[in-house]
Amino acid sequence: MNRRVVITGLGVVSGLAHDIDNFWTGLLEGRSGVSHVDLFDVSAFKVRFAGQVRNFFPDELFGPKEARHLDRFVQFALAAGDQAVKESGIDFSTLDSDRCGVIIGSGIGGLNEFETQHRTMLERGPSRISPFTIPKLMVNAGSGHISIRYGLTGPASAIATACASAANAIGESFRLIQSGVTDVMITGGSEAALTHMGLGGFAAMRALSTRNDEPTRASRPFDKDRDGFVLSEGAGVLVLEEASVAAKRGAAIYGEVLGYGMSADGTHITAPDEMGRGAARAMAAALKDAKLDPSLIDYINAHGTSTPLGDLAETRAMKTVFGEHAKKLQISSTKSQLGHLLGASGGVEAVVCALAMRRGVLPQTINLENPDPECDLDYIPNTPRDCRIGYCMSNSFGFGGHNASLIFGQYRG
Repeated sequence: MNRRVVITGLGVVSGLAHDIDNFWTGLLEGRSGVSHVDLFDVSAFKVRFAGQVRNFFPDELFGPKEARHLDRFVQFALAAGDQAVKESGIDFSTLDSDRCGVIIGSGIGGLNEFETQHRTMLERGPSRISPFTIPKLMVNAGSGHISIRYGLTGPASAIATACASAANAIGESFRLIQSGVTDVMITGGSEAALTHMGLGGFAAMRALSTRNDEPTRASRPFDKDRDGFVLSEGAGVLVLEEASVAAKRGAAIYGEVLGYGMSADGTHITAPDEMGRGAARAMAAALKDAKLDPSLIDYINAHGTSTPLGDLAETRAMKTVFGEHAKKLQISSTKSQLGHLLGASGGVEAVVCALAMRRGVLPQTINLENPDPECDLDYIPNTPRDCRIGYCMSNSFGFGGHNASLIFGQYRG
């Protein structure tokens, strides 16, 4: 018999806020975390705005010496991880460390460090490359540092499946607890690809919105005037526990992880299957894993990136999986406010689902002003909605044709 898995802690770093309460308040107030970029000079770039994390001070969080040895994406992972662990109230010294693990996803890893040291090599020669280069840029640095921070000696790994990375990390962590391998997992995703190459590369693909004059209105999922996604950075991390372990210590429980499905499109390295067939397979697999009829899902936090092809493909996928119930689904894309955190997006959106279940409010899709007639479901336009959620789904789809869906439900002890 599978063991039950619950959510006991949440942490977030985003352009909107980097604590749970202000993050949630900002979402419900309809504020945007998107702004003009000032991390570096963007005057020559086609796109000059993003979901930049501001007022984040790693020297204060980790001390100047440690902060220098951490890429920005690791700093975000540690900050969100610390929040989640603190909120969970867990004391790892009372647990078997071999049964506690970490999986943190990232689509790109330490891109900033890669660029910095490449520049150093070109300008000053290979002998001046920092000895910390590789430990800072490797994709597994986030999970490695979190496991070291808490002395966790169970399974620790990283997943890189582009924009599905965090959702896959959460799903695999769920399975480790469910199957009895571990009792506690720290999991989610972190990304800091807001760099010269990150912003320039995505702009060169014509994947990004170019609304430089109105950045807060640029991310507009399911709107007929959408013109691309908004690049963002940050992290979303959760503490997952086996239900009896959490109950024994009296932990406050946000909800239960019930199902996980994944698939591949098998069609194109960047463009989604236009009919959403891969996305549909992931959603159907998650429902099967959770042993739930599709009609029981109340809310979907959509992948909803604000790209012309992606939003339509996801809409078609939801219609395929849910049939007539698709018209009754309540759906929103919080990327309308946060932008797209790439490999961290599934972590932040799992945090959103947990908060929505706990607080009985569904966040809206802002900037949905001129609905695309082909995207004709209920996307909770512009105003949050009070709703008691029994079951919800979170979708994450990434370049490479990677698809992942997670299902959460109210915990009924």
